[in-house]
This record gives sequence, structure tokens and C-alpha cells, in this order.
Amino acid sequence: MNLKLSHIVLAAYIVSSDLILAAGGGGIVVDPGAMQGKHFDAKGKSPSSYTVELQNGLRKSLPFEDKRDFEESKRGFIAAPNYKSIMADAGNVAWDMGSYEFLLQGKDFDSVHPSLQRQAILNMGYGLYEVLPGKIYQVRGFDLANISFVKTNTGWIVFDPLTAKETARAALELVNEKLGKRPVVAVVYSHSHGDHFGGVRGVVDEADVKSGKVKVIAPAGFMDHAVAENVYAGNAMTRRMYFQYGVLLPRSPFGHVDQSIGKNTAAGNLGLIEPNIYINQAFEKMTVDGVEMEFQNTPGTEAPAEMNTYFPQMKAFWAAENITGTIHNIYTLRGALVRDALAWSKNINNALYRYGNEAQVMFASHSWPRWGNDRIQEVMRTQRDSYAHLNNEVLHLANNGVTINEVHNVYKQPDSLKSQWAAHSYHGSEEHNSRAVINRYLGYWDANPATLIPLSPKDSAPLYVEMMGGSSKIMAKGRELYQQGQYRQAMEIVNKLVYAQPENTSAKDLLADIFEQIGYQKESPSVRNSFLGAAYELRHGMPGGASPKSNGPDMIKAMTTELWLNSLAISMDSKKAAGMKFVINLSTPDNGEKFVVEMSNSALTNIKGQQAKNPDLTITLNRSDLEQVMGGQTTFERLLDRGKAKFDGDRKSFDQLKGTLTIFTPDFELMPGTRAKKSNPKPAKDPFTAQDLSITGGE
Repeated sequence: MNLKLSHIVLAAYIVSSDLILAAGGGGIVVDPGAMQGKHFDAKGKSPSSYTVELQNGLRKSLPFEDKRDFEESKRGFIAAPNYKSIMADAGNVAWDMGSYEFLLQGKDFDSVHPSLQRQAILNMGYGLYEVLPGKIYQVRGFDLANISFVKTNTGWIVFDPLTAKETARAALELVNEKLGKRPVVAVVYSHSHGDHFGGVRGVVDEADVKSGKVKVIAPAGFMDHAVAENVYAGNAMTRRMYFQYGVLLPRSPFGHVDQSIGKNTAAGNLGLIEPNIYINQAFEKMTVDGVEMEFQNTPGTEAPAEMNTYFPQMKAFWAAENITGTIHNIYTLRGALVRDALAWSKNINNALYRYGNEAQVMFASHSWPRWGNDRIQEVMRTQRDSYAHLNNEVLHLANNGVTINEVHNVYKQPDSLKSQWAAHSYHGSEEHNSRAVINRYLGYWDANPATLIPLSPKDSAPLYVEMMGGSSKIMAKGRELYQQGQYRQAMEIVNKLVYAQPENTSAKDLLADIFEQIGYQKESPSVRNSFLGAAYELRHGMPGGASPKSNGPDMIKAMTTELWLNSLAISMDSKKAAGMKFVINLSTPDNGEKFVVEMSNSALTNIKGQQAKNPDLTITLNRSDLEQVMGGQTTFERLLDRGKAKFDGDRKSFDQLKGTLTIFTPDFELMPGTRAKKSNPKPAKDPFTAQDLSITGGE
């Protein structure tokens, strides 16, 4: 495959169009011309007879006779625009729905789990839809999320303005073209993930928000979580997204087919305008331009800060991302804090009993609406029970001795849930969600001392290879298991060989073949993409020079000084700090903040609201100037030269700190022997630049 590298400024966290862009801000771009009409890799394999047999069995056993989701996904369609792609202001393709049209051929693909293919087709909805006549509308298929428009006396309330300014702007233009131009009087951020706020600058002007002309409403804690959830491990999350979101995979039956809650994420300009109204109570009522709303705070469910909304005048329930067309991630594979399945279930139950008895339409930030009270209650109960059963049954198993390393092979949904499409785990999976529940309550250890301090895989693998009789025996047995369709057993031994001999091309090719078949068989796109993404890298290696995403000014501005100082401590190489001991006072007069930063015992700590009496150095600069440093637009040295920053004391401590800082890049190996040579290294950034914010949406 012909690969090229490109740097396209700030997008979102994954991509769209026939370009495949890593982590939104610059990274891997796959040449679409090299893959048109082809399998994603010349050495790749077609579905095996075992995979075909499995898929055929699923086509007979799954409840395909239930067509209601298809009927609901088409209901209320008004119009689609006369284009399938949307350009970003930077000149790249921000969104391309046309790249998934292979799904509309009306044929079954044996390389795609039948249930996933069904979900992928449902997510092909594209255009303007009427949810409630004359009152509520949605634009779907312009991004990973839906953007919703609620008509007020004089304008629109916009719910969740997508990831990118360009796609949100295009959606508003479509609404105004088809329904008549009206001003946006309010924006609601349902939660703190990037695909639900990043396009806000495409629908409102910040000056109107600051003046109060336009309300921007969000749940309590929104600003903190919109940035903080992704900062500390952001570089690692960016790298891991290459697998979960299939960044390197083309859109084809052999590659990326869907992202479960939508097709993919737009690659445009992600921004953020700070809310001017926060919802702090568990239930809080508000009327905006004639529209009555009650907000239900649901912290700790799909996002740390999230809220549902009920419209009593319309008997309409907005479920945010708490109830969509899939069971979600309790643990998201790109990395995030483990979520609380029980709290999720209870919050759905609260909504069911507070609103579900009278609601006549339920719509959300992903998937399609449901109409009719019976249907709404059915879906709410199905998802409530799915999260409750997951939590309770996994803990039941754990209390009977099933460990985190076994539960994914033991936990099963009851047949009554399996028969309902709303209980299928497209975004999550039963395998990784069940392990997440144990991890939340008991941690990663299975209580066997042999696994408490295990050898690293690269150290243990050679021992396994030696004891199994060497590479030739492992390859022979691996091929035998592969030919028998025993892919997980084959994976177990061939993976050891690849770790022991990372340059063994034959072993990597065989493991890639194994991963490929497992990926074809998986219902969850996150799991499918992870196996197919790993197969890609085993065959090709990771393209050299892949760069992390750029930090946009809105995200830097939203990053607190304390969060930035905490991230510096993470980027510090503690080995280089051995023996260092100093105290720095930091003061930012324009916002009145003060910090003490202390290096001691190879750890960098900070405390807000304090100043040391006898610091080694005092640094004074405005927060507005510090933001320029954090965003990479300037350096401390330049600010000192321009009189914008002041150092009082011995700057040795500053130079020592600077010398310990590491600039993270998401180009480390996830599979052994896949690191590419860096042919065009990027110029070094100032190490005080904020590590790239992986605003991954947290999905």
C-alpha cells in the first residue's frame, strides 16, 4: 500500500473521508487511490470457511425479523444535501459519507459480523430528519454524533454541535435552507466528549455567548472533564486509538465499516466555547425562549459530566449518550477511567420512572429516535437491564471465584436480552466490559501470586519458545490450529513467538492472519478494528513520522494551570531529575493565580494558592501569555526577551526542569517488531508546550 504522511491542523480524534488521519491533528494519512476496490492488504486473507460458517449461523440465529430500527431510522426524513463530502477550512476533506456506500450494495459480507453489518447500515442515515413535527429536528450522518435542533419562539436550541466547526456549520445551513433561517438562541452540551461540543463555533459566535445573547448550557463539571479526562495519558490514548478506531484501515468490507454509534469522526476544526450556564442540581428546570426543559444530571455514566433533558410540553426525552442503539463501553479500549455500570443502570431507571411513563418520543446524540410510549419504555428497560445484569452477574461470578482473566470467557447475557437489538454491544463488548466491572471493584490482579509481578512479555516469551521446542514447532502448530479454525488457541502460541522473535516475518504474518479472522468474527467495531489494526501493523509496521495532534487554542485555554503543571510532572523523566532539589514560585497576575512548584525525590509537585517564603526562583507572567507557551506559539525565552515574563532568583532550577522534560509522540510499538524508522523527524517542540490533548470523545 502506498503510504504518505501529512500534517493537517486540528481535527478531532479520528477521521473521516477517504483520508485516514490519526488522532485529528496531524498524523497518518493513507493514500485512498492505492486502495480503491482492493483488499486492505495484498497479503491479507479472505474469510476462512470457519468464519463463513460462523457468519451464516449468526444470520439464522439473530433476530433479523425485527425491522423496527430500520423503520425508525428512516422516519421523518426531509432531505439530504447534494454532496457527500464536507471540506475543512484547512483544505482537507473533513467528512465523506460516500466512502461507506459499499454497505448499500444489498449483499452480505462474510468478512463482517452480520449484526455489525446491520448496525453499519443503520448508521448510513444522512441528512435532515423531523423528530417531532414542527418542533424537533436532527441532522444525522454529518459526524460521529447527531446534531439536534429544537424550535423556540424565535430561533433554535442546538443540542450537541458535533466535533468540527465545518460539519456543524453545514448542518445548520441545511436546516436553515430547508426549514427557514432562524437564529441560534442556545446551545446545550450534553456531556464532556469532543464530538458533542467541538463544532460549537460553526453554529454560534463567542461574542454572543459572552454577552449573554446566546446561552450555552452544560452539566456541572463540564469544563474540567472536557479536557482533564484525556490529558494525563493523552499520548498513549492517541496511539491506542489507532487500533480501537481503525485509523489505518480503509473503508471496505475488509477494513473499517462503522464506529457503532456513527460512521466515524469528522476531521475539521475542534473548538470550545465555555458555557455560561451550568446545571448543578440532580434535576433542574429551565425555560429558554418559550421551550420548557428539565435537565437530569447523570454524572459517572457514559461521561464524568453528562445530562439528559426532558421537554414536558412536547413529551420528548433527550437521552444524551446514555441510551443509544448499542450497549456502550464500560471500559473504552483507547483508555479511560472505568465507568460504573450500576450507576448507568440506575440513572436510566430514574429517567424511566420520571419521564418514561409519558414520553412519546426519545432521541439522542447518536443513533435514531424511538416513537411511542411502549417502544420507549421497552428500549429504556432493555438498556437499564443490560447494564444492571452486566454489573450484578459479573460480581456474582467474582464472588464465586471467577477472576478477571476468566470472566470474559464465562459471562453471558441472558437469552431474553440477546434477542433484543438494543442490548447488543457494538460500542462495547461483553468480553471487555465484563473484565472492566471486575477491574472497577477488584483491580487487575486475579489473586494468583504468579501474575502479581509477571515478567514482561519480551522476557517471558523466549522461555516459552524454548520450552515449546523452538520457532519451527510453534509455527507448525500455529498453522495447524489456524487451518482448524482454532484462532484464539493459535494466537496464544504464535503471539509468544512474535514477542520472542520480533523480526520473524513469517511469525508476524501468521499472527496477522489469525488476528484478521478473529476481527472478521467480532460484533463490536472497537474489537474488530483492534484486531485488524494490529494485523495491519504486523504486516507493514507503523508508518514513520506519525505525529500527534495539534493543540487548538480553545482546548489550551480550557486547560487549567494546575492541569498543565500536573502534565509537566508526567512528562518529566524522573531518572534525569535524580538529586535535583528546588522550589519555584509561579504567579499569573492577570487571573490572580499562585503556585508553588517543588522538585524533591525525583518528583515534581505543585500546590495552588501558596507561595514559598524562600524560593529558588519566582516566575511571573500573565496566564494569557502562559497559554501561548502551552500552545507552542512562543517560549519562555521569547517572553523574557519581550519583557512579558520575569524571573527573580536563580534560573538554574528552571533550566534543570526544562532538561528533564520529555516530548511524547504516539509512535511507540503496540505490537513487537512494528516500529518504523523515522525518516523525517519533526523539529523539537519547546518541552513546556502542553502535551497533545487527546480529545478523543471518550466514547
